[in-house]
Amino acid sequence: MTFGKKVANARKKKGFSQAELARRINSHHSIVGKYERDEVKPTIDVVKKLADVLETTVGYLLGETEDRELLKAPSMMKRLNDIAKFSEQDKEHILYALDAMINNVKLKAI
Repeated sequence: MTFGKKVANARKKKGFSQAELARRINSHHSIVGKYERDEVKPTIDVVKKLADVLETTVGYLLGETEDRELLKAPSMMKRLNDIAKFSEQDKEHILYALDAMINNVKLKAI
């Protein structure tokens, strides 16, 4: 799905008109329409505003994930930020252990 389609779907899900979304991001409805038709690409600052107003993530809007809610949970973001500060070796160990636990849960589900 394109950036524009994701913006349009998220806007409709929130029940906003293009004019309402534009007002909330300090823009004009014709610009929102151009975003939704993929005629114009917004700046990253505008993408951040869109994600905030539409209660999704920049990653979702930019196509990094198909899950609108991924990484919105503050507890998950805190954990990832903590891990990012660790040494590469510590990160490797944590991810190795996490991968093992994830695989274990997946196997239980089968």
